[in-house]
Amino acid sequence: MNHREQVRDFLTTRRAKLTPDQVGLPTGGTTRRVAGLRREEAAMLAGVSVDYYTRLERGNLAGASDSVLESLARALHLDDAEREHLFNLARTASAVPPPRRRPAAPRGLRPAVQQIMDSMVGTPAWIHNARLDVLAANTLGRSLYAPLMQDAIRPVNNARFTFLNPQARTFYRDWPRVADDVVAILRAEAGRTPYDKDLTGLIGELSTRSLEFRTRWAAHDVRKHHSGTKRLHHPVVGDIDLTFEAVDLAADHGLTLVAYVAEPGSASAAALRLLAETVAVGQAR
Repeated sequence: MNHREQVRDFLTTRRAKLTPDQVGLPTGGTTRRVAGLRREEAAMLAGVSVDYYTRLERGNLAGASDSVLESLARALHLDDAEREHLFNLARTASAVPPPRRRPAAPRGLRPAVQQIMDSMVGTPAWIHNARLDVLAANTLGRSLYAPLMQDAIRPVNNARFTFLNPQARTFYRDWPRVADDVVAILRAEAGRTPYDKDLTGLIGELSTRSLEFRTRWAAHDVRKHHSGTKRLHHPVVGDIDLTFEAVDLAADHGLTLVAYVAEPGSASAAALRLLAETVAVGQAR
């Protein structure tokens, strides 16, 4: 991933999303040749010269101060996730690339974390890293996400499943939204860790094999994804709607625990109980 291109495309796409009306600028009734704001308008809103703004938008964030980045974020109406992404891109621009070294052996999941998940009886849970590799799950979590967990490639990866496995479009009842979220999560991670070879490889694979992924990747959208809903069609219990909470593990940098619950008394709660009973019967045999 070329860092200058990441910066250029991110800032260009954010500027293209804004109209003069949105930022309180007069249009003057003239025909506009660019989508969104002009560079000189963005520069004026950020309080910097047009030449300096042009340099930033061409991908040169090295040396940009926090105050300049804050002004740029306000001028382009960046949300919290986009602002964080901008600062990550600037940090990377000013950093020295790490030396080549043999990758460290992956550290296994701490037993206590698995025990915590296993103790969450009736609550599906799993743990993923920033590339959306699923590293561990409890029994109900594996059963809930059975189509994903059955992938032959290990570790299973939710981005690869979403875009490359035809089952995903049936399993995720709101597949377009899930696909948007997956790409936005990977785009944000690419800003944080641009030298992650595994992440680069995954993005390259998805870009090569999926037009849907390429289209979304080109939008440069980023977002945080710590809570929300999942609307699934499970092959055993049918449609099920769940609320999830994602918690970053403080002692395990880059790992996130995701747990799912159903509305008490709902059809989804009954479906989740049925799934748990089905799993228990299978284990008793």
